[in-house]
Amino acid sequence: MRVGGHTSCVALAHDGGPWSLVLDVGTGVRRLTDHLDGNAFVGTMLLSHLHWDHVQGLPFFAAGDRDDSRVRVLIPDQDGAAASDVLARAMSPPHFPIGPDGLRGDWCFESLTPGTHEVEGFTVEAAEVPHKGGRTFGFRISDESGSIAYVPDHHPDPEPGPELARVLAGVDLLVHNAQFVAAEQAVADAYGHSIVDDALRIATSCGARTLALFHHAPARTDDAVEAIGRDAAAGGASVIVAREEEIVEIGRAGVQVVRRN
Repeated sequence: MRVGGHTSCVALAHDGGPWSLVLDVGTGVRRLTDHLDGNAFVGTMLLSHLHWDHVQGLPFFAAGDRDDSRVRVLIPDQDGAAASDVLARAMSPPHFPIGPDGLRGDWCFESLTPGTHEVEGFTVEAAEVPHKGGRTFGFRISDESGSIAYVPDHHPDPEPGPELARVLAGVDLLVHNAQFVAAEQAVADAYGHSIVDDALRIATSCGARTLALFHHAPARTDDAVEAIGRDAAAGGASVIVAREEEIVEIGRAGVQVVRRN
């Protein structure tokens, strides 16, 4: 009730602009419609990987599924396969009533490779991250105001590879997988996720100004999630617990959390 229970979705906007870049389209994307003031979505969806909890909101995004929307969807390249065909493997009959081509509006589906890209006025740097069961990217997104790194699912190596280390270096806000705690290490390993201690270690090693604990365990209570956040911050690190519909401003004043009324 407090932290929120939708699956992964983070929306970005330039100062004073509309929400134009969406990171993953879990069920949380349904909430974005309420923040668009009745307007259609015009922008890009950037997917870290294709597991269900990161794509299952795609056909339920009302602001995207309308005649006046313009939506570009970028997925990690799957050995050259057409992005729309890849998405249709999970979203098409008999698994779902329509395929990606059944969404209303102007939609395009493209593949993304590691490296630097310009997307919706943001500089996006994509790097491979270890995660079980499919190609997975972590992203650094920046503009003149600051930078955010988004690594929602990650089974980290002892030291990040050079490309991922470069993408994370000195980022203002690191949004990182924190589904498991140390006592659950075996489960984290089995599913290809990190533990909270990993997120803290990575945030420290890359020099992130603030760490947002993200991708909470579905069965964790609000009280337990908030206790994890307090424990993580006890050593002096700047740590926040990601909460549904919370707005975070990044700028010269640093990282500031803005509560939505």
